[in-house]
Amino acid sequence: MFEKILERLAGRRVLILGFGREGQSTLRFMQRHLPNTTVAVADRNMGALEVLRQAGLDVFGGDGYLEAIRRFDVVVKTPGISLKDFDTQGVEITSQTDLFLSQFHTQTIGITGTKGKSTTTSLIHHLLRASGRDAILTGNIGIPCFDIMEQIHPDSIVVYELSAHQLEYVHNSPRVGVLLNVFEEHLDHFGTFERYKHAKFNLLRFMEADDYAVVHDTLMGETLELGVNNVLFPNMAFDIDEAALPLLGAHNLLNVKAALSACWAYGVAPDELIPHLYTFKPLEHRLEPVGTFGGVSFVNDSISTIPQAAVSACEAIGRVDYLLLGGFDRGIDYQPLVDYLKQRPVPQLLFTGEAGARMKGMMEAQGVNAVLVDYASMEEAFAYLSLHAKPGEVCLLSPAASSYDQYKNFEERGAKFKRLAAAFRQA
Repeated sequence: MFEKILERLAGRRVLILGFGREGQSTLRFMQRHLPNTTVAVADRNMGALEVLRQAGLDVFGGDGYLEAIRRFDVVVKTPGISLKDFDTQGVEITSQTDLFLSQFHTQTIGITGTKGKSTTTSLIHHLLRASGRDAILTGNIGIPCFDIMEQIHPDSIVVYELSAHQLEYVHNSPRVGVLLNVFEEHLDHFGTFERYKHAKFNLLRFMEADDYAVVHDTLMGETLELGVNNVLFPNMAFDIDEAALPLLGAHNLLNVKAALSACWAYGVAPDELIPHLYTFKPLEHRLEPVGTFGGVSFVNDSISTIPQAAVSACEAIGRVDYLLLGGFDRGIDYQPLVDYLKQRPVPQLLFTGEAGARMKGMMEAQGVNAVLVDYASMEEAFAYLSLHAKPGEVCLLSPAASSYDQYKNFEERGAKFKRLAAAFRQA
């Protein structure tokens, strides 16, 4: 069942680079299917490797852990490890994603994009399952692909959410590749926008003659250079009752079109799927209505980590009175958000973190018409809201920045916003 993967790794010295969720999944696979193959693990966090050392595995940890890659025949890299400052010349690097696509290319719909990929992936999976297909969800959505391989049958359709990190070292593409959009993001990992963009386009770069690239029409010029079959999803016409969609905003309508286009490219008729659009449950932390508390309506869009996402959120909601912005600064360009807020002002803008400080400075310098407020913690933001927010007003968390300065991830940030919102003026 995994013959191509086994052939690639059997009899070679294999290093698993990174021991998070995906690295642990790779080790389980190796121990189960290639027990006689030499395998070691490298990770900066030495504490995470101690149990492996005690079990007799070779481990490499600490600040110099990357040097271990030169000692092995093949490196299976996990998404979180950045090699932008490390010379990898002469090193054979692969990943779970690359190995998986080499085996299951013909059964996979792969989805990527700076924004919208989780919603589109989940929607495709929902549509296929609701219409009776054996659809299997995997990837960046939180399920390592090696953990689902034994569930795959000849008629299964794998719906694979792919981050740029997962695509960085692939040399295989899916049968249907969905590229929603490409904006500046993750510059801390890739170093430059061009490297990030190159990783995204790896989704399509290795397509075969019968494969399909489902892309936004603004990306058509670049996909034509790759010589792939293009399906321009914004131009596809579907008989959709937009008012009945459970997803808000023009950007989500594009996600719906991309999902239907991907299923069509795979060979599933959209008319069969459209009724199931209206039973889809939107994902948490994505334009999620939290409720009205103390007369104020709260919307949680913690997934927003780039300016374009915050703009889309404001457009989708219509009225926003308080917009919470900022967090960890990855060096991306916030001019699109400044330009939008100059044209469509939000009365009160609340900023946190280094990204917030940079946004605030740009807005002050360029004359954005709003009250600009700093906050150090979510509790401090809500203390400000309790003093100023009036019944009927709307507060949106759409930070346009990563959460890693204060939170484990965007989910933790969104959960805290929701807890504080639910308790707003309840005492």
